[in-house]
Amino acid sequence: MTDKERETSAADGGGLSGAELVNPYDDRRAKGEQVEEMFDSIAPAYDFMNTAMTFGLHRRWRSRALGEVARGVEAGSVRDILDIATGTGDLAFYMRRLFPAARITGVDLSAGMLGVARRKLAASADADKAMMRFEQGDSLAMRYADDSFDIITVAYGVRNFSHLGQGLREMARVLRPGGTLCVIELSEPAGRLTRGLFRVYSRCVIPAVGRLVSRDRRAYSYLPESIAAAPQRDDMTRLMEAAGLSCCRWKSLTFGAVTYYIATKVAHEKR
Repeated sequence: MTDKERETSAADGGGLSGAELVNPYDDRRAKGEQVEEMFDSIAPAYDFMNTAMTFGLHRRWRSRALGEVARGVEAGSVRDILDIATGTGDLAFYMRRLFPAARITGVDLSAGMLGVARRKLAASADADKAMMRFEQGDSLAMRYADDSFDIITVAYGVRNFSHLGQGLREMARVLRPGGTLCVIELSEPAGRLTRGLFRVYSRCVIPAVGRLVSRDRRAYSYLPESIAAAPQRDDMTRLMEAAGLSCCRWKSLTFGAVTYYIATKVAHEKR
């Protein structure tokens, strides 16, 4: 942990733990700086690796999670959507299809990943260009005003936060009362056999392929380390509740290899 992270933790009244202490490269620099460097490095190979290492299942996971979000809201009432840790924009473009009348903002630390997303947008229809934008920014200190978005999504990003509680509080802050948060995150299966197989695959196969394709020796070793250390299922929903979110629930898919979480922000009482 860096001195800056210790100061943040002390000010927040609690210590960092779990995935917050797992760094991509070393323990001498702030995690956020290293995460940005890592995703800049792997941006050209990211979409390929995402599909290859999940055997294309990431599309099904995305569809299941966001389908539940869509069923829980009135499409016409959704005006603004924020996709945090948007990366190459995969989730943002999917939300564009689900909610064609909504303005969609994707935010990410990595200029390299955003470059891929912006190239996709440049090749898209004019209607998409008018309703979508991608911005570089820190998810722990967002520039957006309170109560700005009807839906917030974050896929495979919260493991990379240097302070998960702070990130969740920022999401709760910019989410409109009555709005919905959806987090999709990799997780370890609960079953003994499936967990063992998952660990072999994630700790041996994925890093080997990742080094070959992305040429970043640490990025895909960091992945299973951060998965194992991150809060999962009930532990994650407790953190979401502590951040001020309500009706927090989770559902695991594919033997528990991925879990999605859905929460809402309670509407202000009318006086």
